[in-house]
Amino acid sequence: MNTDFARQQMVEQQVRAWDVLNADILAVLKNVPREQFVPAGFETLAFADTEIPIGHGQMMMTPTLEGRVLQALELSSTDSVLEIGTGTGFLAACLARLVKSVTSLDIHESFLKSASTNLEGSGINNVELAAMDATQALPDEQFDAIAITGSIQNFDPRFVMALKPEGRLFVVVGDAPAMDARLIRRISETEWRTESLFETELIPLVHGSLPPQFLF
Repeated sequence: MNTDFARQQMVEQQVRAWDVLNADILAVLKNVPREQFVPAGFETLAFADTEIPIGHGQMMMTPTLEGRVLQALELSSTDSVLEIGTGTGFLAACLARLVKSVTSLDIHESFLKSASTNLEGSGINNVELAAMDATQALPDEQFDAIAITGSIQNFDPRFVMALKPEGRLFVVVGDAPAMDARLIRRISETEWRTESLFETELIPLVHGSLPPQFLF
């Protein structure tokens, strides 16, 4: 398989077709070697618009959803970004090519180990990996953007508190089969605005079923 050609086709025929039009994001998706981030044995599915099992009941997001996440966050080269759910490290790699620094959290040590190898193999050196259950604790700092790569049943406002003012959060909320992908923008210390982007379905975060805490 000509992987470079397949990657270009993935972007042009799948990602762009789902209204991902930001040139920088399309360029990153064309250049980060997605085939090096899929689990062994799944290389032939690296460019298919399908979820890929990565272990522990978790799935690698589809390329189209990855593109929508990156575009929704309105990233800039000076941003610091928090990713919740490292997985194989592919989205972290894409984020790292677009921003100043990425902190990526995962509850599974094995994911962090393989992601570290994948990122190093792709020449990515501005991602910090950490073992942490984000439903219980978050880093002691604020970020310009946060990407949550697993769904949560009910929205937890602690995630907004981890944003700087004017920061952006991508999160998928609800129950299968119709979950709500949202962009939440922090307006000030006490205010934020929520935009419903599209319906989707995403594997939940570990411990992602939280008690109702806040209604929008």
